[in-house]
Amino acid sequence: MVGSVRPSVREPAVAGTFYPASAEALGRMVDRMLAEARAPGGPCPKALIVPHAGYVYSGPIAASAFARVAPHGARLSRAVVIAPAHRVALEGVAAPGCDRLRTPLGEIEVDVEALAGVPEVGTSAAAHAQEHAVEVELPFLQRVAPRARIVPLVAGRAPPEHVGAVLDRLWGGPETLVVVSSDLSHYLPYRRARAVDEATARQIEAGGPPLLGEQACGAVGVNGLLHVAGRRELRIERLDLRCSGDTAGPRDEVVGYGAFALYEGAA
Repeated sequence: MVGSVRPSVREPAVAGTFYPASAEALGRMVDRMLAEARAPGGPCPKALIVPHAGYVYSGPIAASAFARVAPHGARLSRAVVIAPAHRVALEGVAAPGCDRLRTPLGEIEVDVEALAGVPEVGTSAAAHAQEHAVEVELPFLQRVAPRARIVPLVAGRAPPEHVGAVLDRLWGGPETLVVVSSDLSHYLPYRRARAVDEATARQIEAGGPPLLGEQACGAVGVNGLLHVAGRRELRIERLDLRCSGDTAGPRDEVVGYGAFALYEGAA
């Protein structure tokens, strides 16, 4: 793991590119996507799998999952967000080593007390500094779970058992939401991508076997969650499955996006 001195605030790296830099514009955009998701009533998910591309591409798909949380947000005091490390080679799982995270919607407190109880998690400010895959989930959480402190994690090379052990330590009760940030296939032609992503979605719904990196850039986090989900007998529901060719991009090369909710207890 890469060590670092703890800065007080992790500043946004992709405001103005992946999502609006203006608080007013960002708030309107997130609120609109959540409203358009039209989530039915039901229990609060224990965990979500959501994409992390620019909002014009994957925001509506992510909103379909976060909208399931919104009616229950007042009870949530912690959200664990685990995402792939896109920019820095990393062994295991790392937190940013800061006390707060900033987005245009304001600052969010990091649950440093919870992190102190997870020896499997290291610290790497470098892995978080320019990483978008945690950051893009934060404005959604600020809207649907405004009281929640965040446990921001990025994962590099780590087996499902290791990631599962981290999630187990942070699992908590109904006050804790787990968010796994992952896109699906990358840069395939539209028809091929849709077929590949459909197979991946069925694999997730079945609880395994573990995904490969070419199926999902956040496979490490997804596989860790599925490892825990099988043992805890979570119910997995597919909420949305689309790609950039369905939202805002061309269809010659697309990126796939899926949203899934995982529930504790019987249906």
